[in-house]
Amino acid sequence: MHNPSVLVIEDEEKLRKLVATYLKRENYQVFEAADGVEGINLFEDHPMDLVILDIMMPGYDGWTVCRRIREESQVPVILLTARSEENDKLFGFELGADDYITKPFSVKELMARSKALLKRSGAASEEKQYQIDELRVDTDRHHVEVGGQVIDLTPKEYELLLLFLKNSNQAMERETILNKIWGYDYYGDDRTVDTHVKRLRHKLGDVSQKIRTLRGVGYIFEVTKE
Repeated sequence: MHNPSVLVIEDEEKLRKLVATYLKRENYQVFEAADGVEGINLFEDHPMDLVILDIMMPGYDGWTVCRRIREESQVPVILLTARSEENDKLFGFELGADDYITKPFSVKELMARSKALLKRSGAASEEKQYQIDELRVDTDRHHVEVGGQVIDLTPKEYELLLLFLKNSNQAMERETILNKIWGYDYYGDDRTVDTHVKRLRHKLGDVSQKIRTLRGVGYIFEVTKE
């Protein structure tokens, strides 16, 4: 199952760690940045489902980071700020922010708003069925067919297939795949990913041609758009 990835950009360490702790309790993959520059770098290196962004930070402030994010993505953004002026809120929304929370705030309220945005964007919900050429996946039943024949996948092979389907036509680094499927505490290496991709390809038959190796990077699941 897909665990949404959330980027928390906040220079106040205690608050950042507190928010991250609550997010992890919801089984979200959490990335932390202490300033705008680090936040932009993390955003560009990892696919995110939600960004929680402080406005008043050294270096790049939240306005700048939000503007940079909107240049390349429509990922939901929640702004955090100690300023409550209406003009600031309006400016944030004009930049493309989805929500705005004034400090001090309840972390539980932030979690509720985060869940609502993730649900609205589709990141926290599970697609029920996928149909791509001869491949059919029913997530309710964990049922996979190719050309009408049932394919028996291991739990990790199934998670890997769903990860490819949810990120079709997007290049995915081996490290990203490893973290998404096995978690950040896993002590294996990238060969674990290669081994499971090889097994998955073998079981998918002709559909396996959609999983293309990107030399020196990772993999991409290519789907032709009609």
